[in-house]
Amino acid sequence: MTGSAVPARMPDILVLYYSRHGAVGEMARWVAHGVERVAGMSARLRTVPKVSTVAEAVEPAVPDSGAPYCELADLTQCAGLALGSPTRFGNMAAPMKYFWDGTAALWLRGTLAGKPAAVFSSSASLHGGQETTLVSMMLPLLHHGMLIVGLPYTEPALMRTTSGGTPYGASHLAGAASDRAVDETEKQLCIALGRRLAETARRLAE
Repeated sequence: MTGSAVPARMPDILVLYYSRHGAVGEMARWVAHGVERVAGMSARLRTVPKVSTVAEAVEPAVPDSGAPYCELADLTQCAGLALGSPTRFGNMAAPMKYFWDGTAALWLRGTLAGKPAAVFSSSASLHGGQETTLVSMMLPLLHHGMLIVGLPYTEPALMRTTSGGTPYGASHLAGAASDRAVDETEKQLCIALGRRLAETARRLAE
């Protein structure tokens, strides 16, 4: 083989989310857009199944629609992680917590240590626990040794938002009926978060 070597393609940024009414799923797609604005980077969208209180209830192996369910291999292969969940009393939703409770094998091997991560969330009310939910999602990531990437105030949209948006990660105000669309400022912050995460992953790989 002659000529200069073609650089290996970077692994994907995993955008892992749980969405009940669709808002977090939409945010995940905007975060993925941000990831893919960085040259050489791509996003892999994954979700997690619901958790049932009925022992006999079983989710199908493949979701009826939307992103596939996340497997531990997705975490092993990713160059970075964006994690999204709706707010549940100021905490991440049970299905997402249940998923992370099953990642001990990766923790034992240090699989995620040193990889960058970012978080995003949606809540029914403006002061409905967005920031504590974002922090709650950071906790298992810190235990895994991941490097948390937030949203700095150098992002202009963070200074002018009147809805979602925090320095801890992107957020969205869904409204009491969960019918408020992701607005332009919230989209910009999701994109900015994805872009910053991808840029960080690329720099760490240099």
